[in-house]
Amino acid sequence: MDVDTGSNRDPLRVVRARGVSARVTGDGGAAPARSQRVAAIIPAKDESERIAATIRSARSIPNVDLVLVVDDGSEDDTQHVARAAGAVVVRHSHNRGKASAMETGAAVAAMRDAADQPPRLLLFIDADLADTAVNTAPLVPPVLAGKADLAVAVLPPQAGAGGHGIVLGLARKAIQGVSGWTPKAPLSGQRCITREAFEAATPLARGWGVETGMTLDLLEQGFGVVEVPCDLRHRASGSDLRGYLHRAAQYRDIAYAIAVRRVRRYPAERP
Repeated sequence: MDVDTGSNRDPLRVVRARGVSARVTGDGGAAPARSQRVAAIIPAKDESERIAATIRSARSIPNVDLVLVVDDGSEDDTQHVARAAGAVVVRHSHNRGKASAMETGAAVAAMRDAADQPPRLLLFIDADLADTAVNTAPLVPPVLAGKADLAVAVLPPQAGAGGHGIVLGLARKAIQGVSGWTPKAPLSGQRCITREAFEAATPLARGWGVETGMTLDLLEQGFGVVEVPCDLRHRASGSDLRGYLHRAAQYRDIAYAIAVRRVRRYPAERP
């Protein structure tokens, strides 16, 4: 594992896959200007109760000059509430899944990038974070400074969370297999990423495999990944039937994303 610890005052560790050369940016690895802009992209499905607070909070994040909500086929007033709260809103006519919403958001953000400025960093925020969305701000500096290509939020324990760590363990084991590093939050959807790294990870894994697939893809291509503690609160899946079904779907999608990448890594030998 190749770990860049930075200065002694910086506790964050940037991880790259073992045996893979670090990526070098087109400018020779120079850190981007600290004035570089950030697009906060919020995939949302039926989040009319929380989306306004999430948008207001996200607009307070330093360097964020664009808050973009991708309404992924909501049946409630998510798009109207989001627009009234000041976000740019793009709507899917039907539910296409989080990965598709992320790709749509990134594409719209790219269309709004100025030709004479570096592309915006992409800050993905879950729609249910409400007033705590501003606490994703610590994800930006490591990417802005060029220390990492992807920063992932590590959340504190969430009230009401169920599960026995089976899904988490599956994702951790897969990432450890390519990097030797065991992440704390491989399923976290709160992520800041460079445009180059995002494009390298597309097409994104479908369903609940999107986060694990993204991390695996970037590590295998030599991009740097860092985890950052963030004080965030969102709805946790409980221990009821709905929670178990949710985790079963997570396991299925993550296992599929891992299997697809394993096949790519070790293609069958041809006669």
